[in-house]
Amino acid sequence: MIFKVKHILSILIVLVLFSCQEKSTPITITPNHFHETVDQLTKVMIHDVFSPPVASRIYVYPNIAAYEVISYNNKTYNSLTNQLNDFEQFPDIPLNENTNTPLAALIAYMEVSKELVFSREKLLVYTDSLYNHWSKTNSKEFNDAKLFGEQVANHVKNWMHKDKYIETRNMPVHNILTDDPFKWIPTPPAFMAGIEPHWNKIRPLILDSTNQFKPKAPPTPSLDKSSDFYKELMEVYAIGNLIREDGNDSEKLNIARFWDCNPYVSVNKGHFMFAEKKITPGAHWIGICKIACQDAKKDFESTIYAYTKTSIAINDAFISCWDEKYRSNLVRPETLINNHIDNAWLPLLQTPPFPEYTSGHSVVSGAAAEVLTTIFGDHFAFDDTTELPYGLGVRQFSSFRNAAQEAAISRFYGGIHYMSAVELGLEQGKKIGHFVNDNITFNANKNPSVSLGF
Repeated sequence: MIFKVKHILSILIVLVLFSCQEKSTPITITPNHFHETVDQLTKVMIHDVFSPPVASRIYVYPNIAAYEVISYNNKTYNSLTNQLNDFEQFPDIPLNENTNTPLAALIAYMEVSKELVFSREKLLVYTDSLYNHWSKTNSKEFNDAKLFGEQVANHVKNWMHKDKYIETRNMPVHNILTDDPFKWIPTPPAFMAGIEPHWNKIRPLILDSTNQFKPKAPPTPSLDKSSDFYKELMEVYAIGNLIREDGNDSEKLNIARFWDCNPYVSVNKGHFMFAEKKITPGAHWIGICKIACQDAKKDFESTIYAYTKTSIAINDAFISCWDEKYRSNLVRPETLINNHIDNAWLPLLQTPPFPEYTSGHSVVSGAAAEVLTTIFGDHFAFDDTTELPYGLGVRQFSSFRNAAQEAAISRFYGGIHYMSAVELGLEQGKKIGHFVNDNITFNANKNPSVSLGF
């Protein structure tokens, strides 16, 4: 009798323990998981106040890692190894045929991201919560994907660390001692030294060299009233005054504010000065990429493809632009107007802390728009909600090129660029976008310009 009772109790205990175990269920990864992870990285970048060029680097390497996971042994997507500069073939990484590659791609993205920000603990909190959830959902599936994702991430990180970024951290600041009135000097209110003067030392991803798309020189600087340069200077002065007369209802003012994207805006309150944190121009275009992917209802793989191609164009656009900025080293309109025309004049936007020519917004927007146009089409209309979290409204665009043109002219309206920097910068960016489209083969049919997943 006692034996039977003990036997029954043992069976009951086993049944209870079995019923208490969590059942393993498949882990489903959607495009929104990727969008949310990119957004999380953006939040940390805003918190850390990364410069526009550095921000472009932070976006691109995690995207490449995620893309390499989905391209591994994939008949649709080609690896970027041996296509991007110095990006060597992967070692033989075994891939289980049942590996959850979207999950592995997301893990690879997060593992590379953590190497690129100052506030690493903020990303760790985010990633650890996801890892804990996935481990509880299906530990075997999670561990298998994590092993593969980490191996891909490590290969990308090894390549990333050889792009000369670390070396540029120890290079001297930009020398601003000059008697030349047309050379750049720091501008109010923070009078910051020029940021990233050695960015042209960074290895491009696809360009043959940093000066491959060197624009023609700006108009010869002169205060001769008949010179082209002086006429452009007075255009900046005049448009600023005209927009002020129109007041807050001015459409040009709305355009300037919408595309400001200056992470270095300094705010003075009493004896205190602090930064008003914003996204960078590259982050704005990453946001547009997200909007396009969501509007077009793209699947996980084609979403990563879009982000990766766009971020490569943005990355090399900044390298090309910064190469010219510190070569021409041109003075900002604010400096010349204050010194020679009107000492009380202020631009509508705060002048960013680096030389004027060419316009970074113009170059980056031109490059991003050409790539996105190839992916989504010539007439892809969208509502740009990217700036809503920063207190700005929504703007509607009939195409990516339409948005790029507005982003470029916004810098003229804001009083921080001459028209040559806007127009020639946009052309410089377009050339970079075309080069990315024509020289990276993403899809297996060997035609670089064919869209994927649509």
